[in-house]
Amino acid sequence: MVYRVIGLMSGSSLDGLDIAHVQLDEVRGKWSFQILHCKCVHYSAEWLADLKRATNMHVGEFLRLNSRYGRFIAQQVNKFIEEFDLEHQVHFIASHGHTVFHEPENGATCQIGDGATIAALTGLPVISDLRAIDVALGGQGAPIVPIADKLLFADYDFLLNIGGIANITVANGVEPIAFDVCPANQVLNALAEREGKAMDEGGTMAAVGNVLGAVLRDLNGLAYYHVPAPKSLSNEVSRDMIFPKLLESEHSVYDLLHTYTQHIADKVAAAIALYPQQKQQSKMLITGGGAFNGFLVHLIERAVIEQGVVVEIPSPEIVMYKESVAMALVGALRWREEVNVMSSVTGAKSDSVGGALWLGLI
Repeated sequence: MVYRVIGLMSGSSLDGLDIAHVQLDEVRGKWSFQILHCKCVHYSAEWLADLKRATNMHVGEFLRLNSRYGRFIAQQVNKFIEEFDLEHQVHFIASHGHTVFHEPENGATCQIGDGATIAALTGLPVISDLRAIDVALGGQGAPIVPIADKLLFADYDFLLNIGGIANITVANGVEPIAFDVCPANQVLNALAEREGKAMDEGGTMAAVGNVLGAVLRDLNGLAYYHVPAPKSLSNEVSRDMIFPKLLESEHSVYDLLHTYTQHIADKVAAAIALYPQQKQQSKMLITGGGAFNGFLVHLIERAVIEQGVVVEIPSPEIVMYKESVAMALVGALRWREEVNVMSSVTGAKSDSVGGALWLGLI
């Protein structure tokens, strides 16, 4: 079977809306993919402000934001289809939306971007609300990408995605294990903003700083890192964990960037140390915006080499759009009514077929 899907992702780093037109091929249970077209639509200052303050909106304003963000997504998809001449070449849309609230311990998660609105305005079937049923089944609802790691990237022992939050998938026999490692780019970006920059591009600012030993020890000892998987981090918890320790500090931004970059590398190394592979050399794929941070990648390579792990950075398209590809696959599995969220990853009572289906025009 061949599926041509538009996969949509908006991550916690707030880089923008990632759109990927993906061809998925399934032959006797084996899946492969090709990114046909892709684009990142960066958020305006207004959208950034609204997405950041979504959790503090009153109910009416929040519901209007959900619908308005759905219209924004639909408009961008329609422009994407027109730009790349994709009329009648898309079977359906798989939309992750943007996570604005995540409390799985209380059975609640919310990714805005109303699926009904997207379907109505694009005329295409839309699969959305991908995490909800897993949370209802007692799971973390996250990470959601490991089904793609299992079916599309089976050559790797570890798959690390460094976005606003860093998460990792461990190929652990038949069923993978996955969890959020630590807050990542959202912290580095917030520190860089103190110097008037959107990000520490390439890690050049961190590279000229120094490690603050006491700060690093304090960060590495945070309670979250002693909690076993399955576990996940929300944006709010991430900020509460890290921001007071860094953003209220009087240390040099360069030293804080170096220290936090080292912290990410330390936590990645600690995470993979929990799952030693029975081979002389293991492979770890790094994707997400953090893969473009050369200094961070260097520190990770240095931290994991003693464990026999070599790091691989794929093509820029896969670095940037792997999560959109994963959403496309999650949608295709939902379309087929096959498992797309694994309880081995999330801790739910059972595997599930996640996603609400909106049929669009009929």
